[in-house]
Amino acid sequence: MEQDTEETIVIFRKYKKKHTVYKSTPEILALFPEIIGDPNKLTCMCYQHVGQHGDADYGYCINELTVPAKPEEYADLKEELEGFGYKLKVMRKWMRRPGRRCNHD
Repeated sequence: MEQDTEETIVIFRKYKKKHTVYKSTPEILALFPEIIGDPNKLTCMCYQHVGQHGDADYGYCINELTVPAKPEEYADLKEELEGFGYKLKVMRKWMRRPGRRCNHD
């Protein structure tokens, strides 16, 4: 796949234990807060190994469902996304930047 020229902001999160199905390995979620998921629901795009691309409520994922993932926990998912052509800018937090597309516009 062709490599992106612009960076895509991504935030890697790990599901809290009470929300996970697989107890032996952490389930990692990649959130793309500046890419609109479903504009009718005010969601952003997300990606997981299982289920792949979808949309997510950014605030709910950050505040209720997940905790920050460590680089060694999200390394496989990051590599998978880069294999699709994403040029990723990994961040721990996201705040809307003026003039940038966002899931709340």
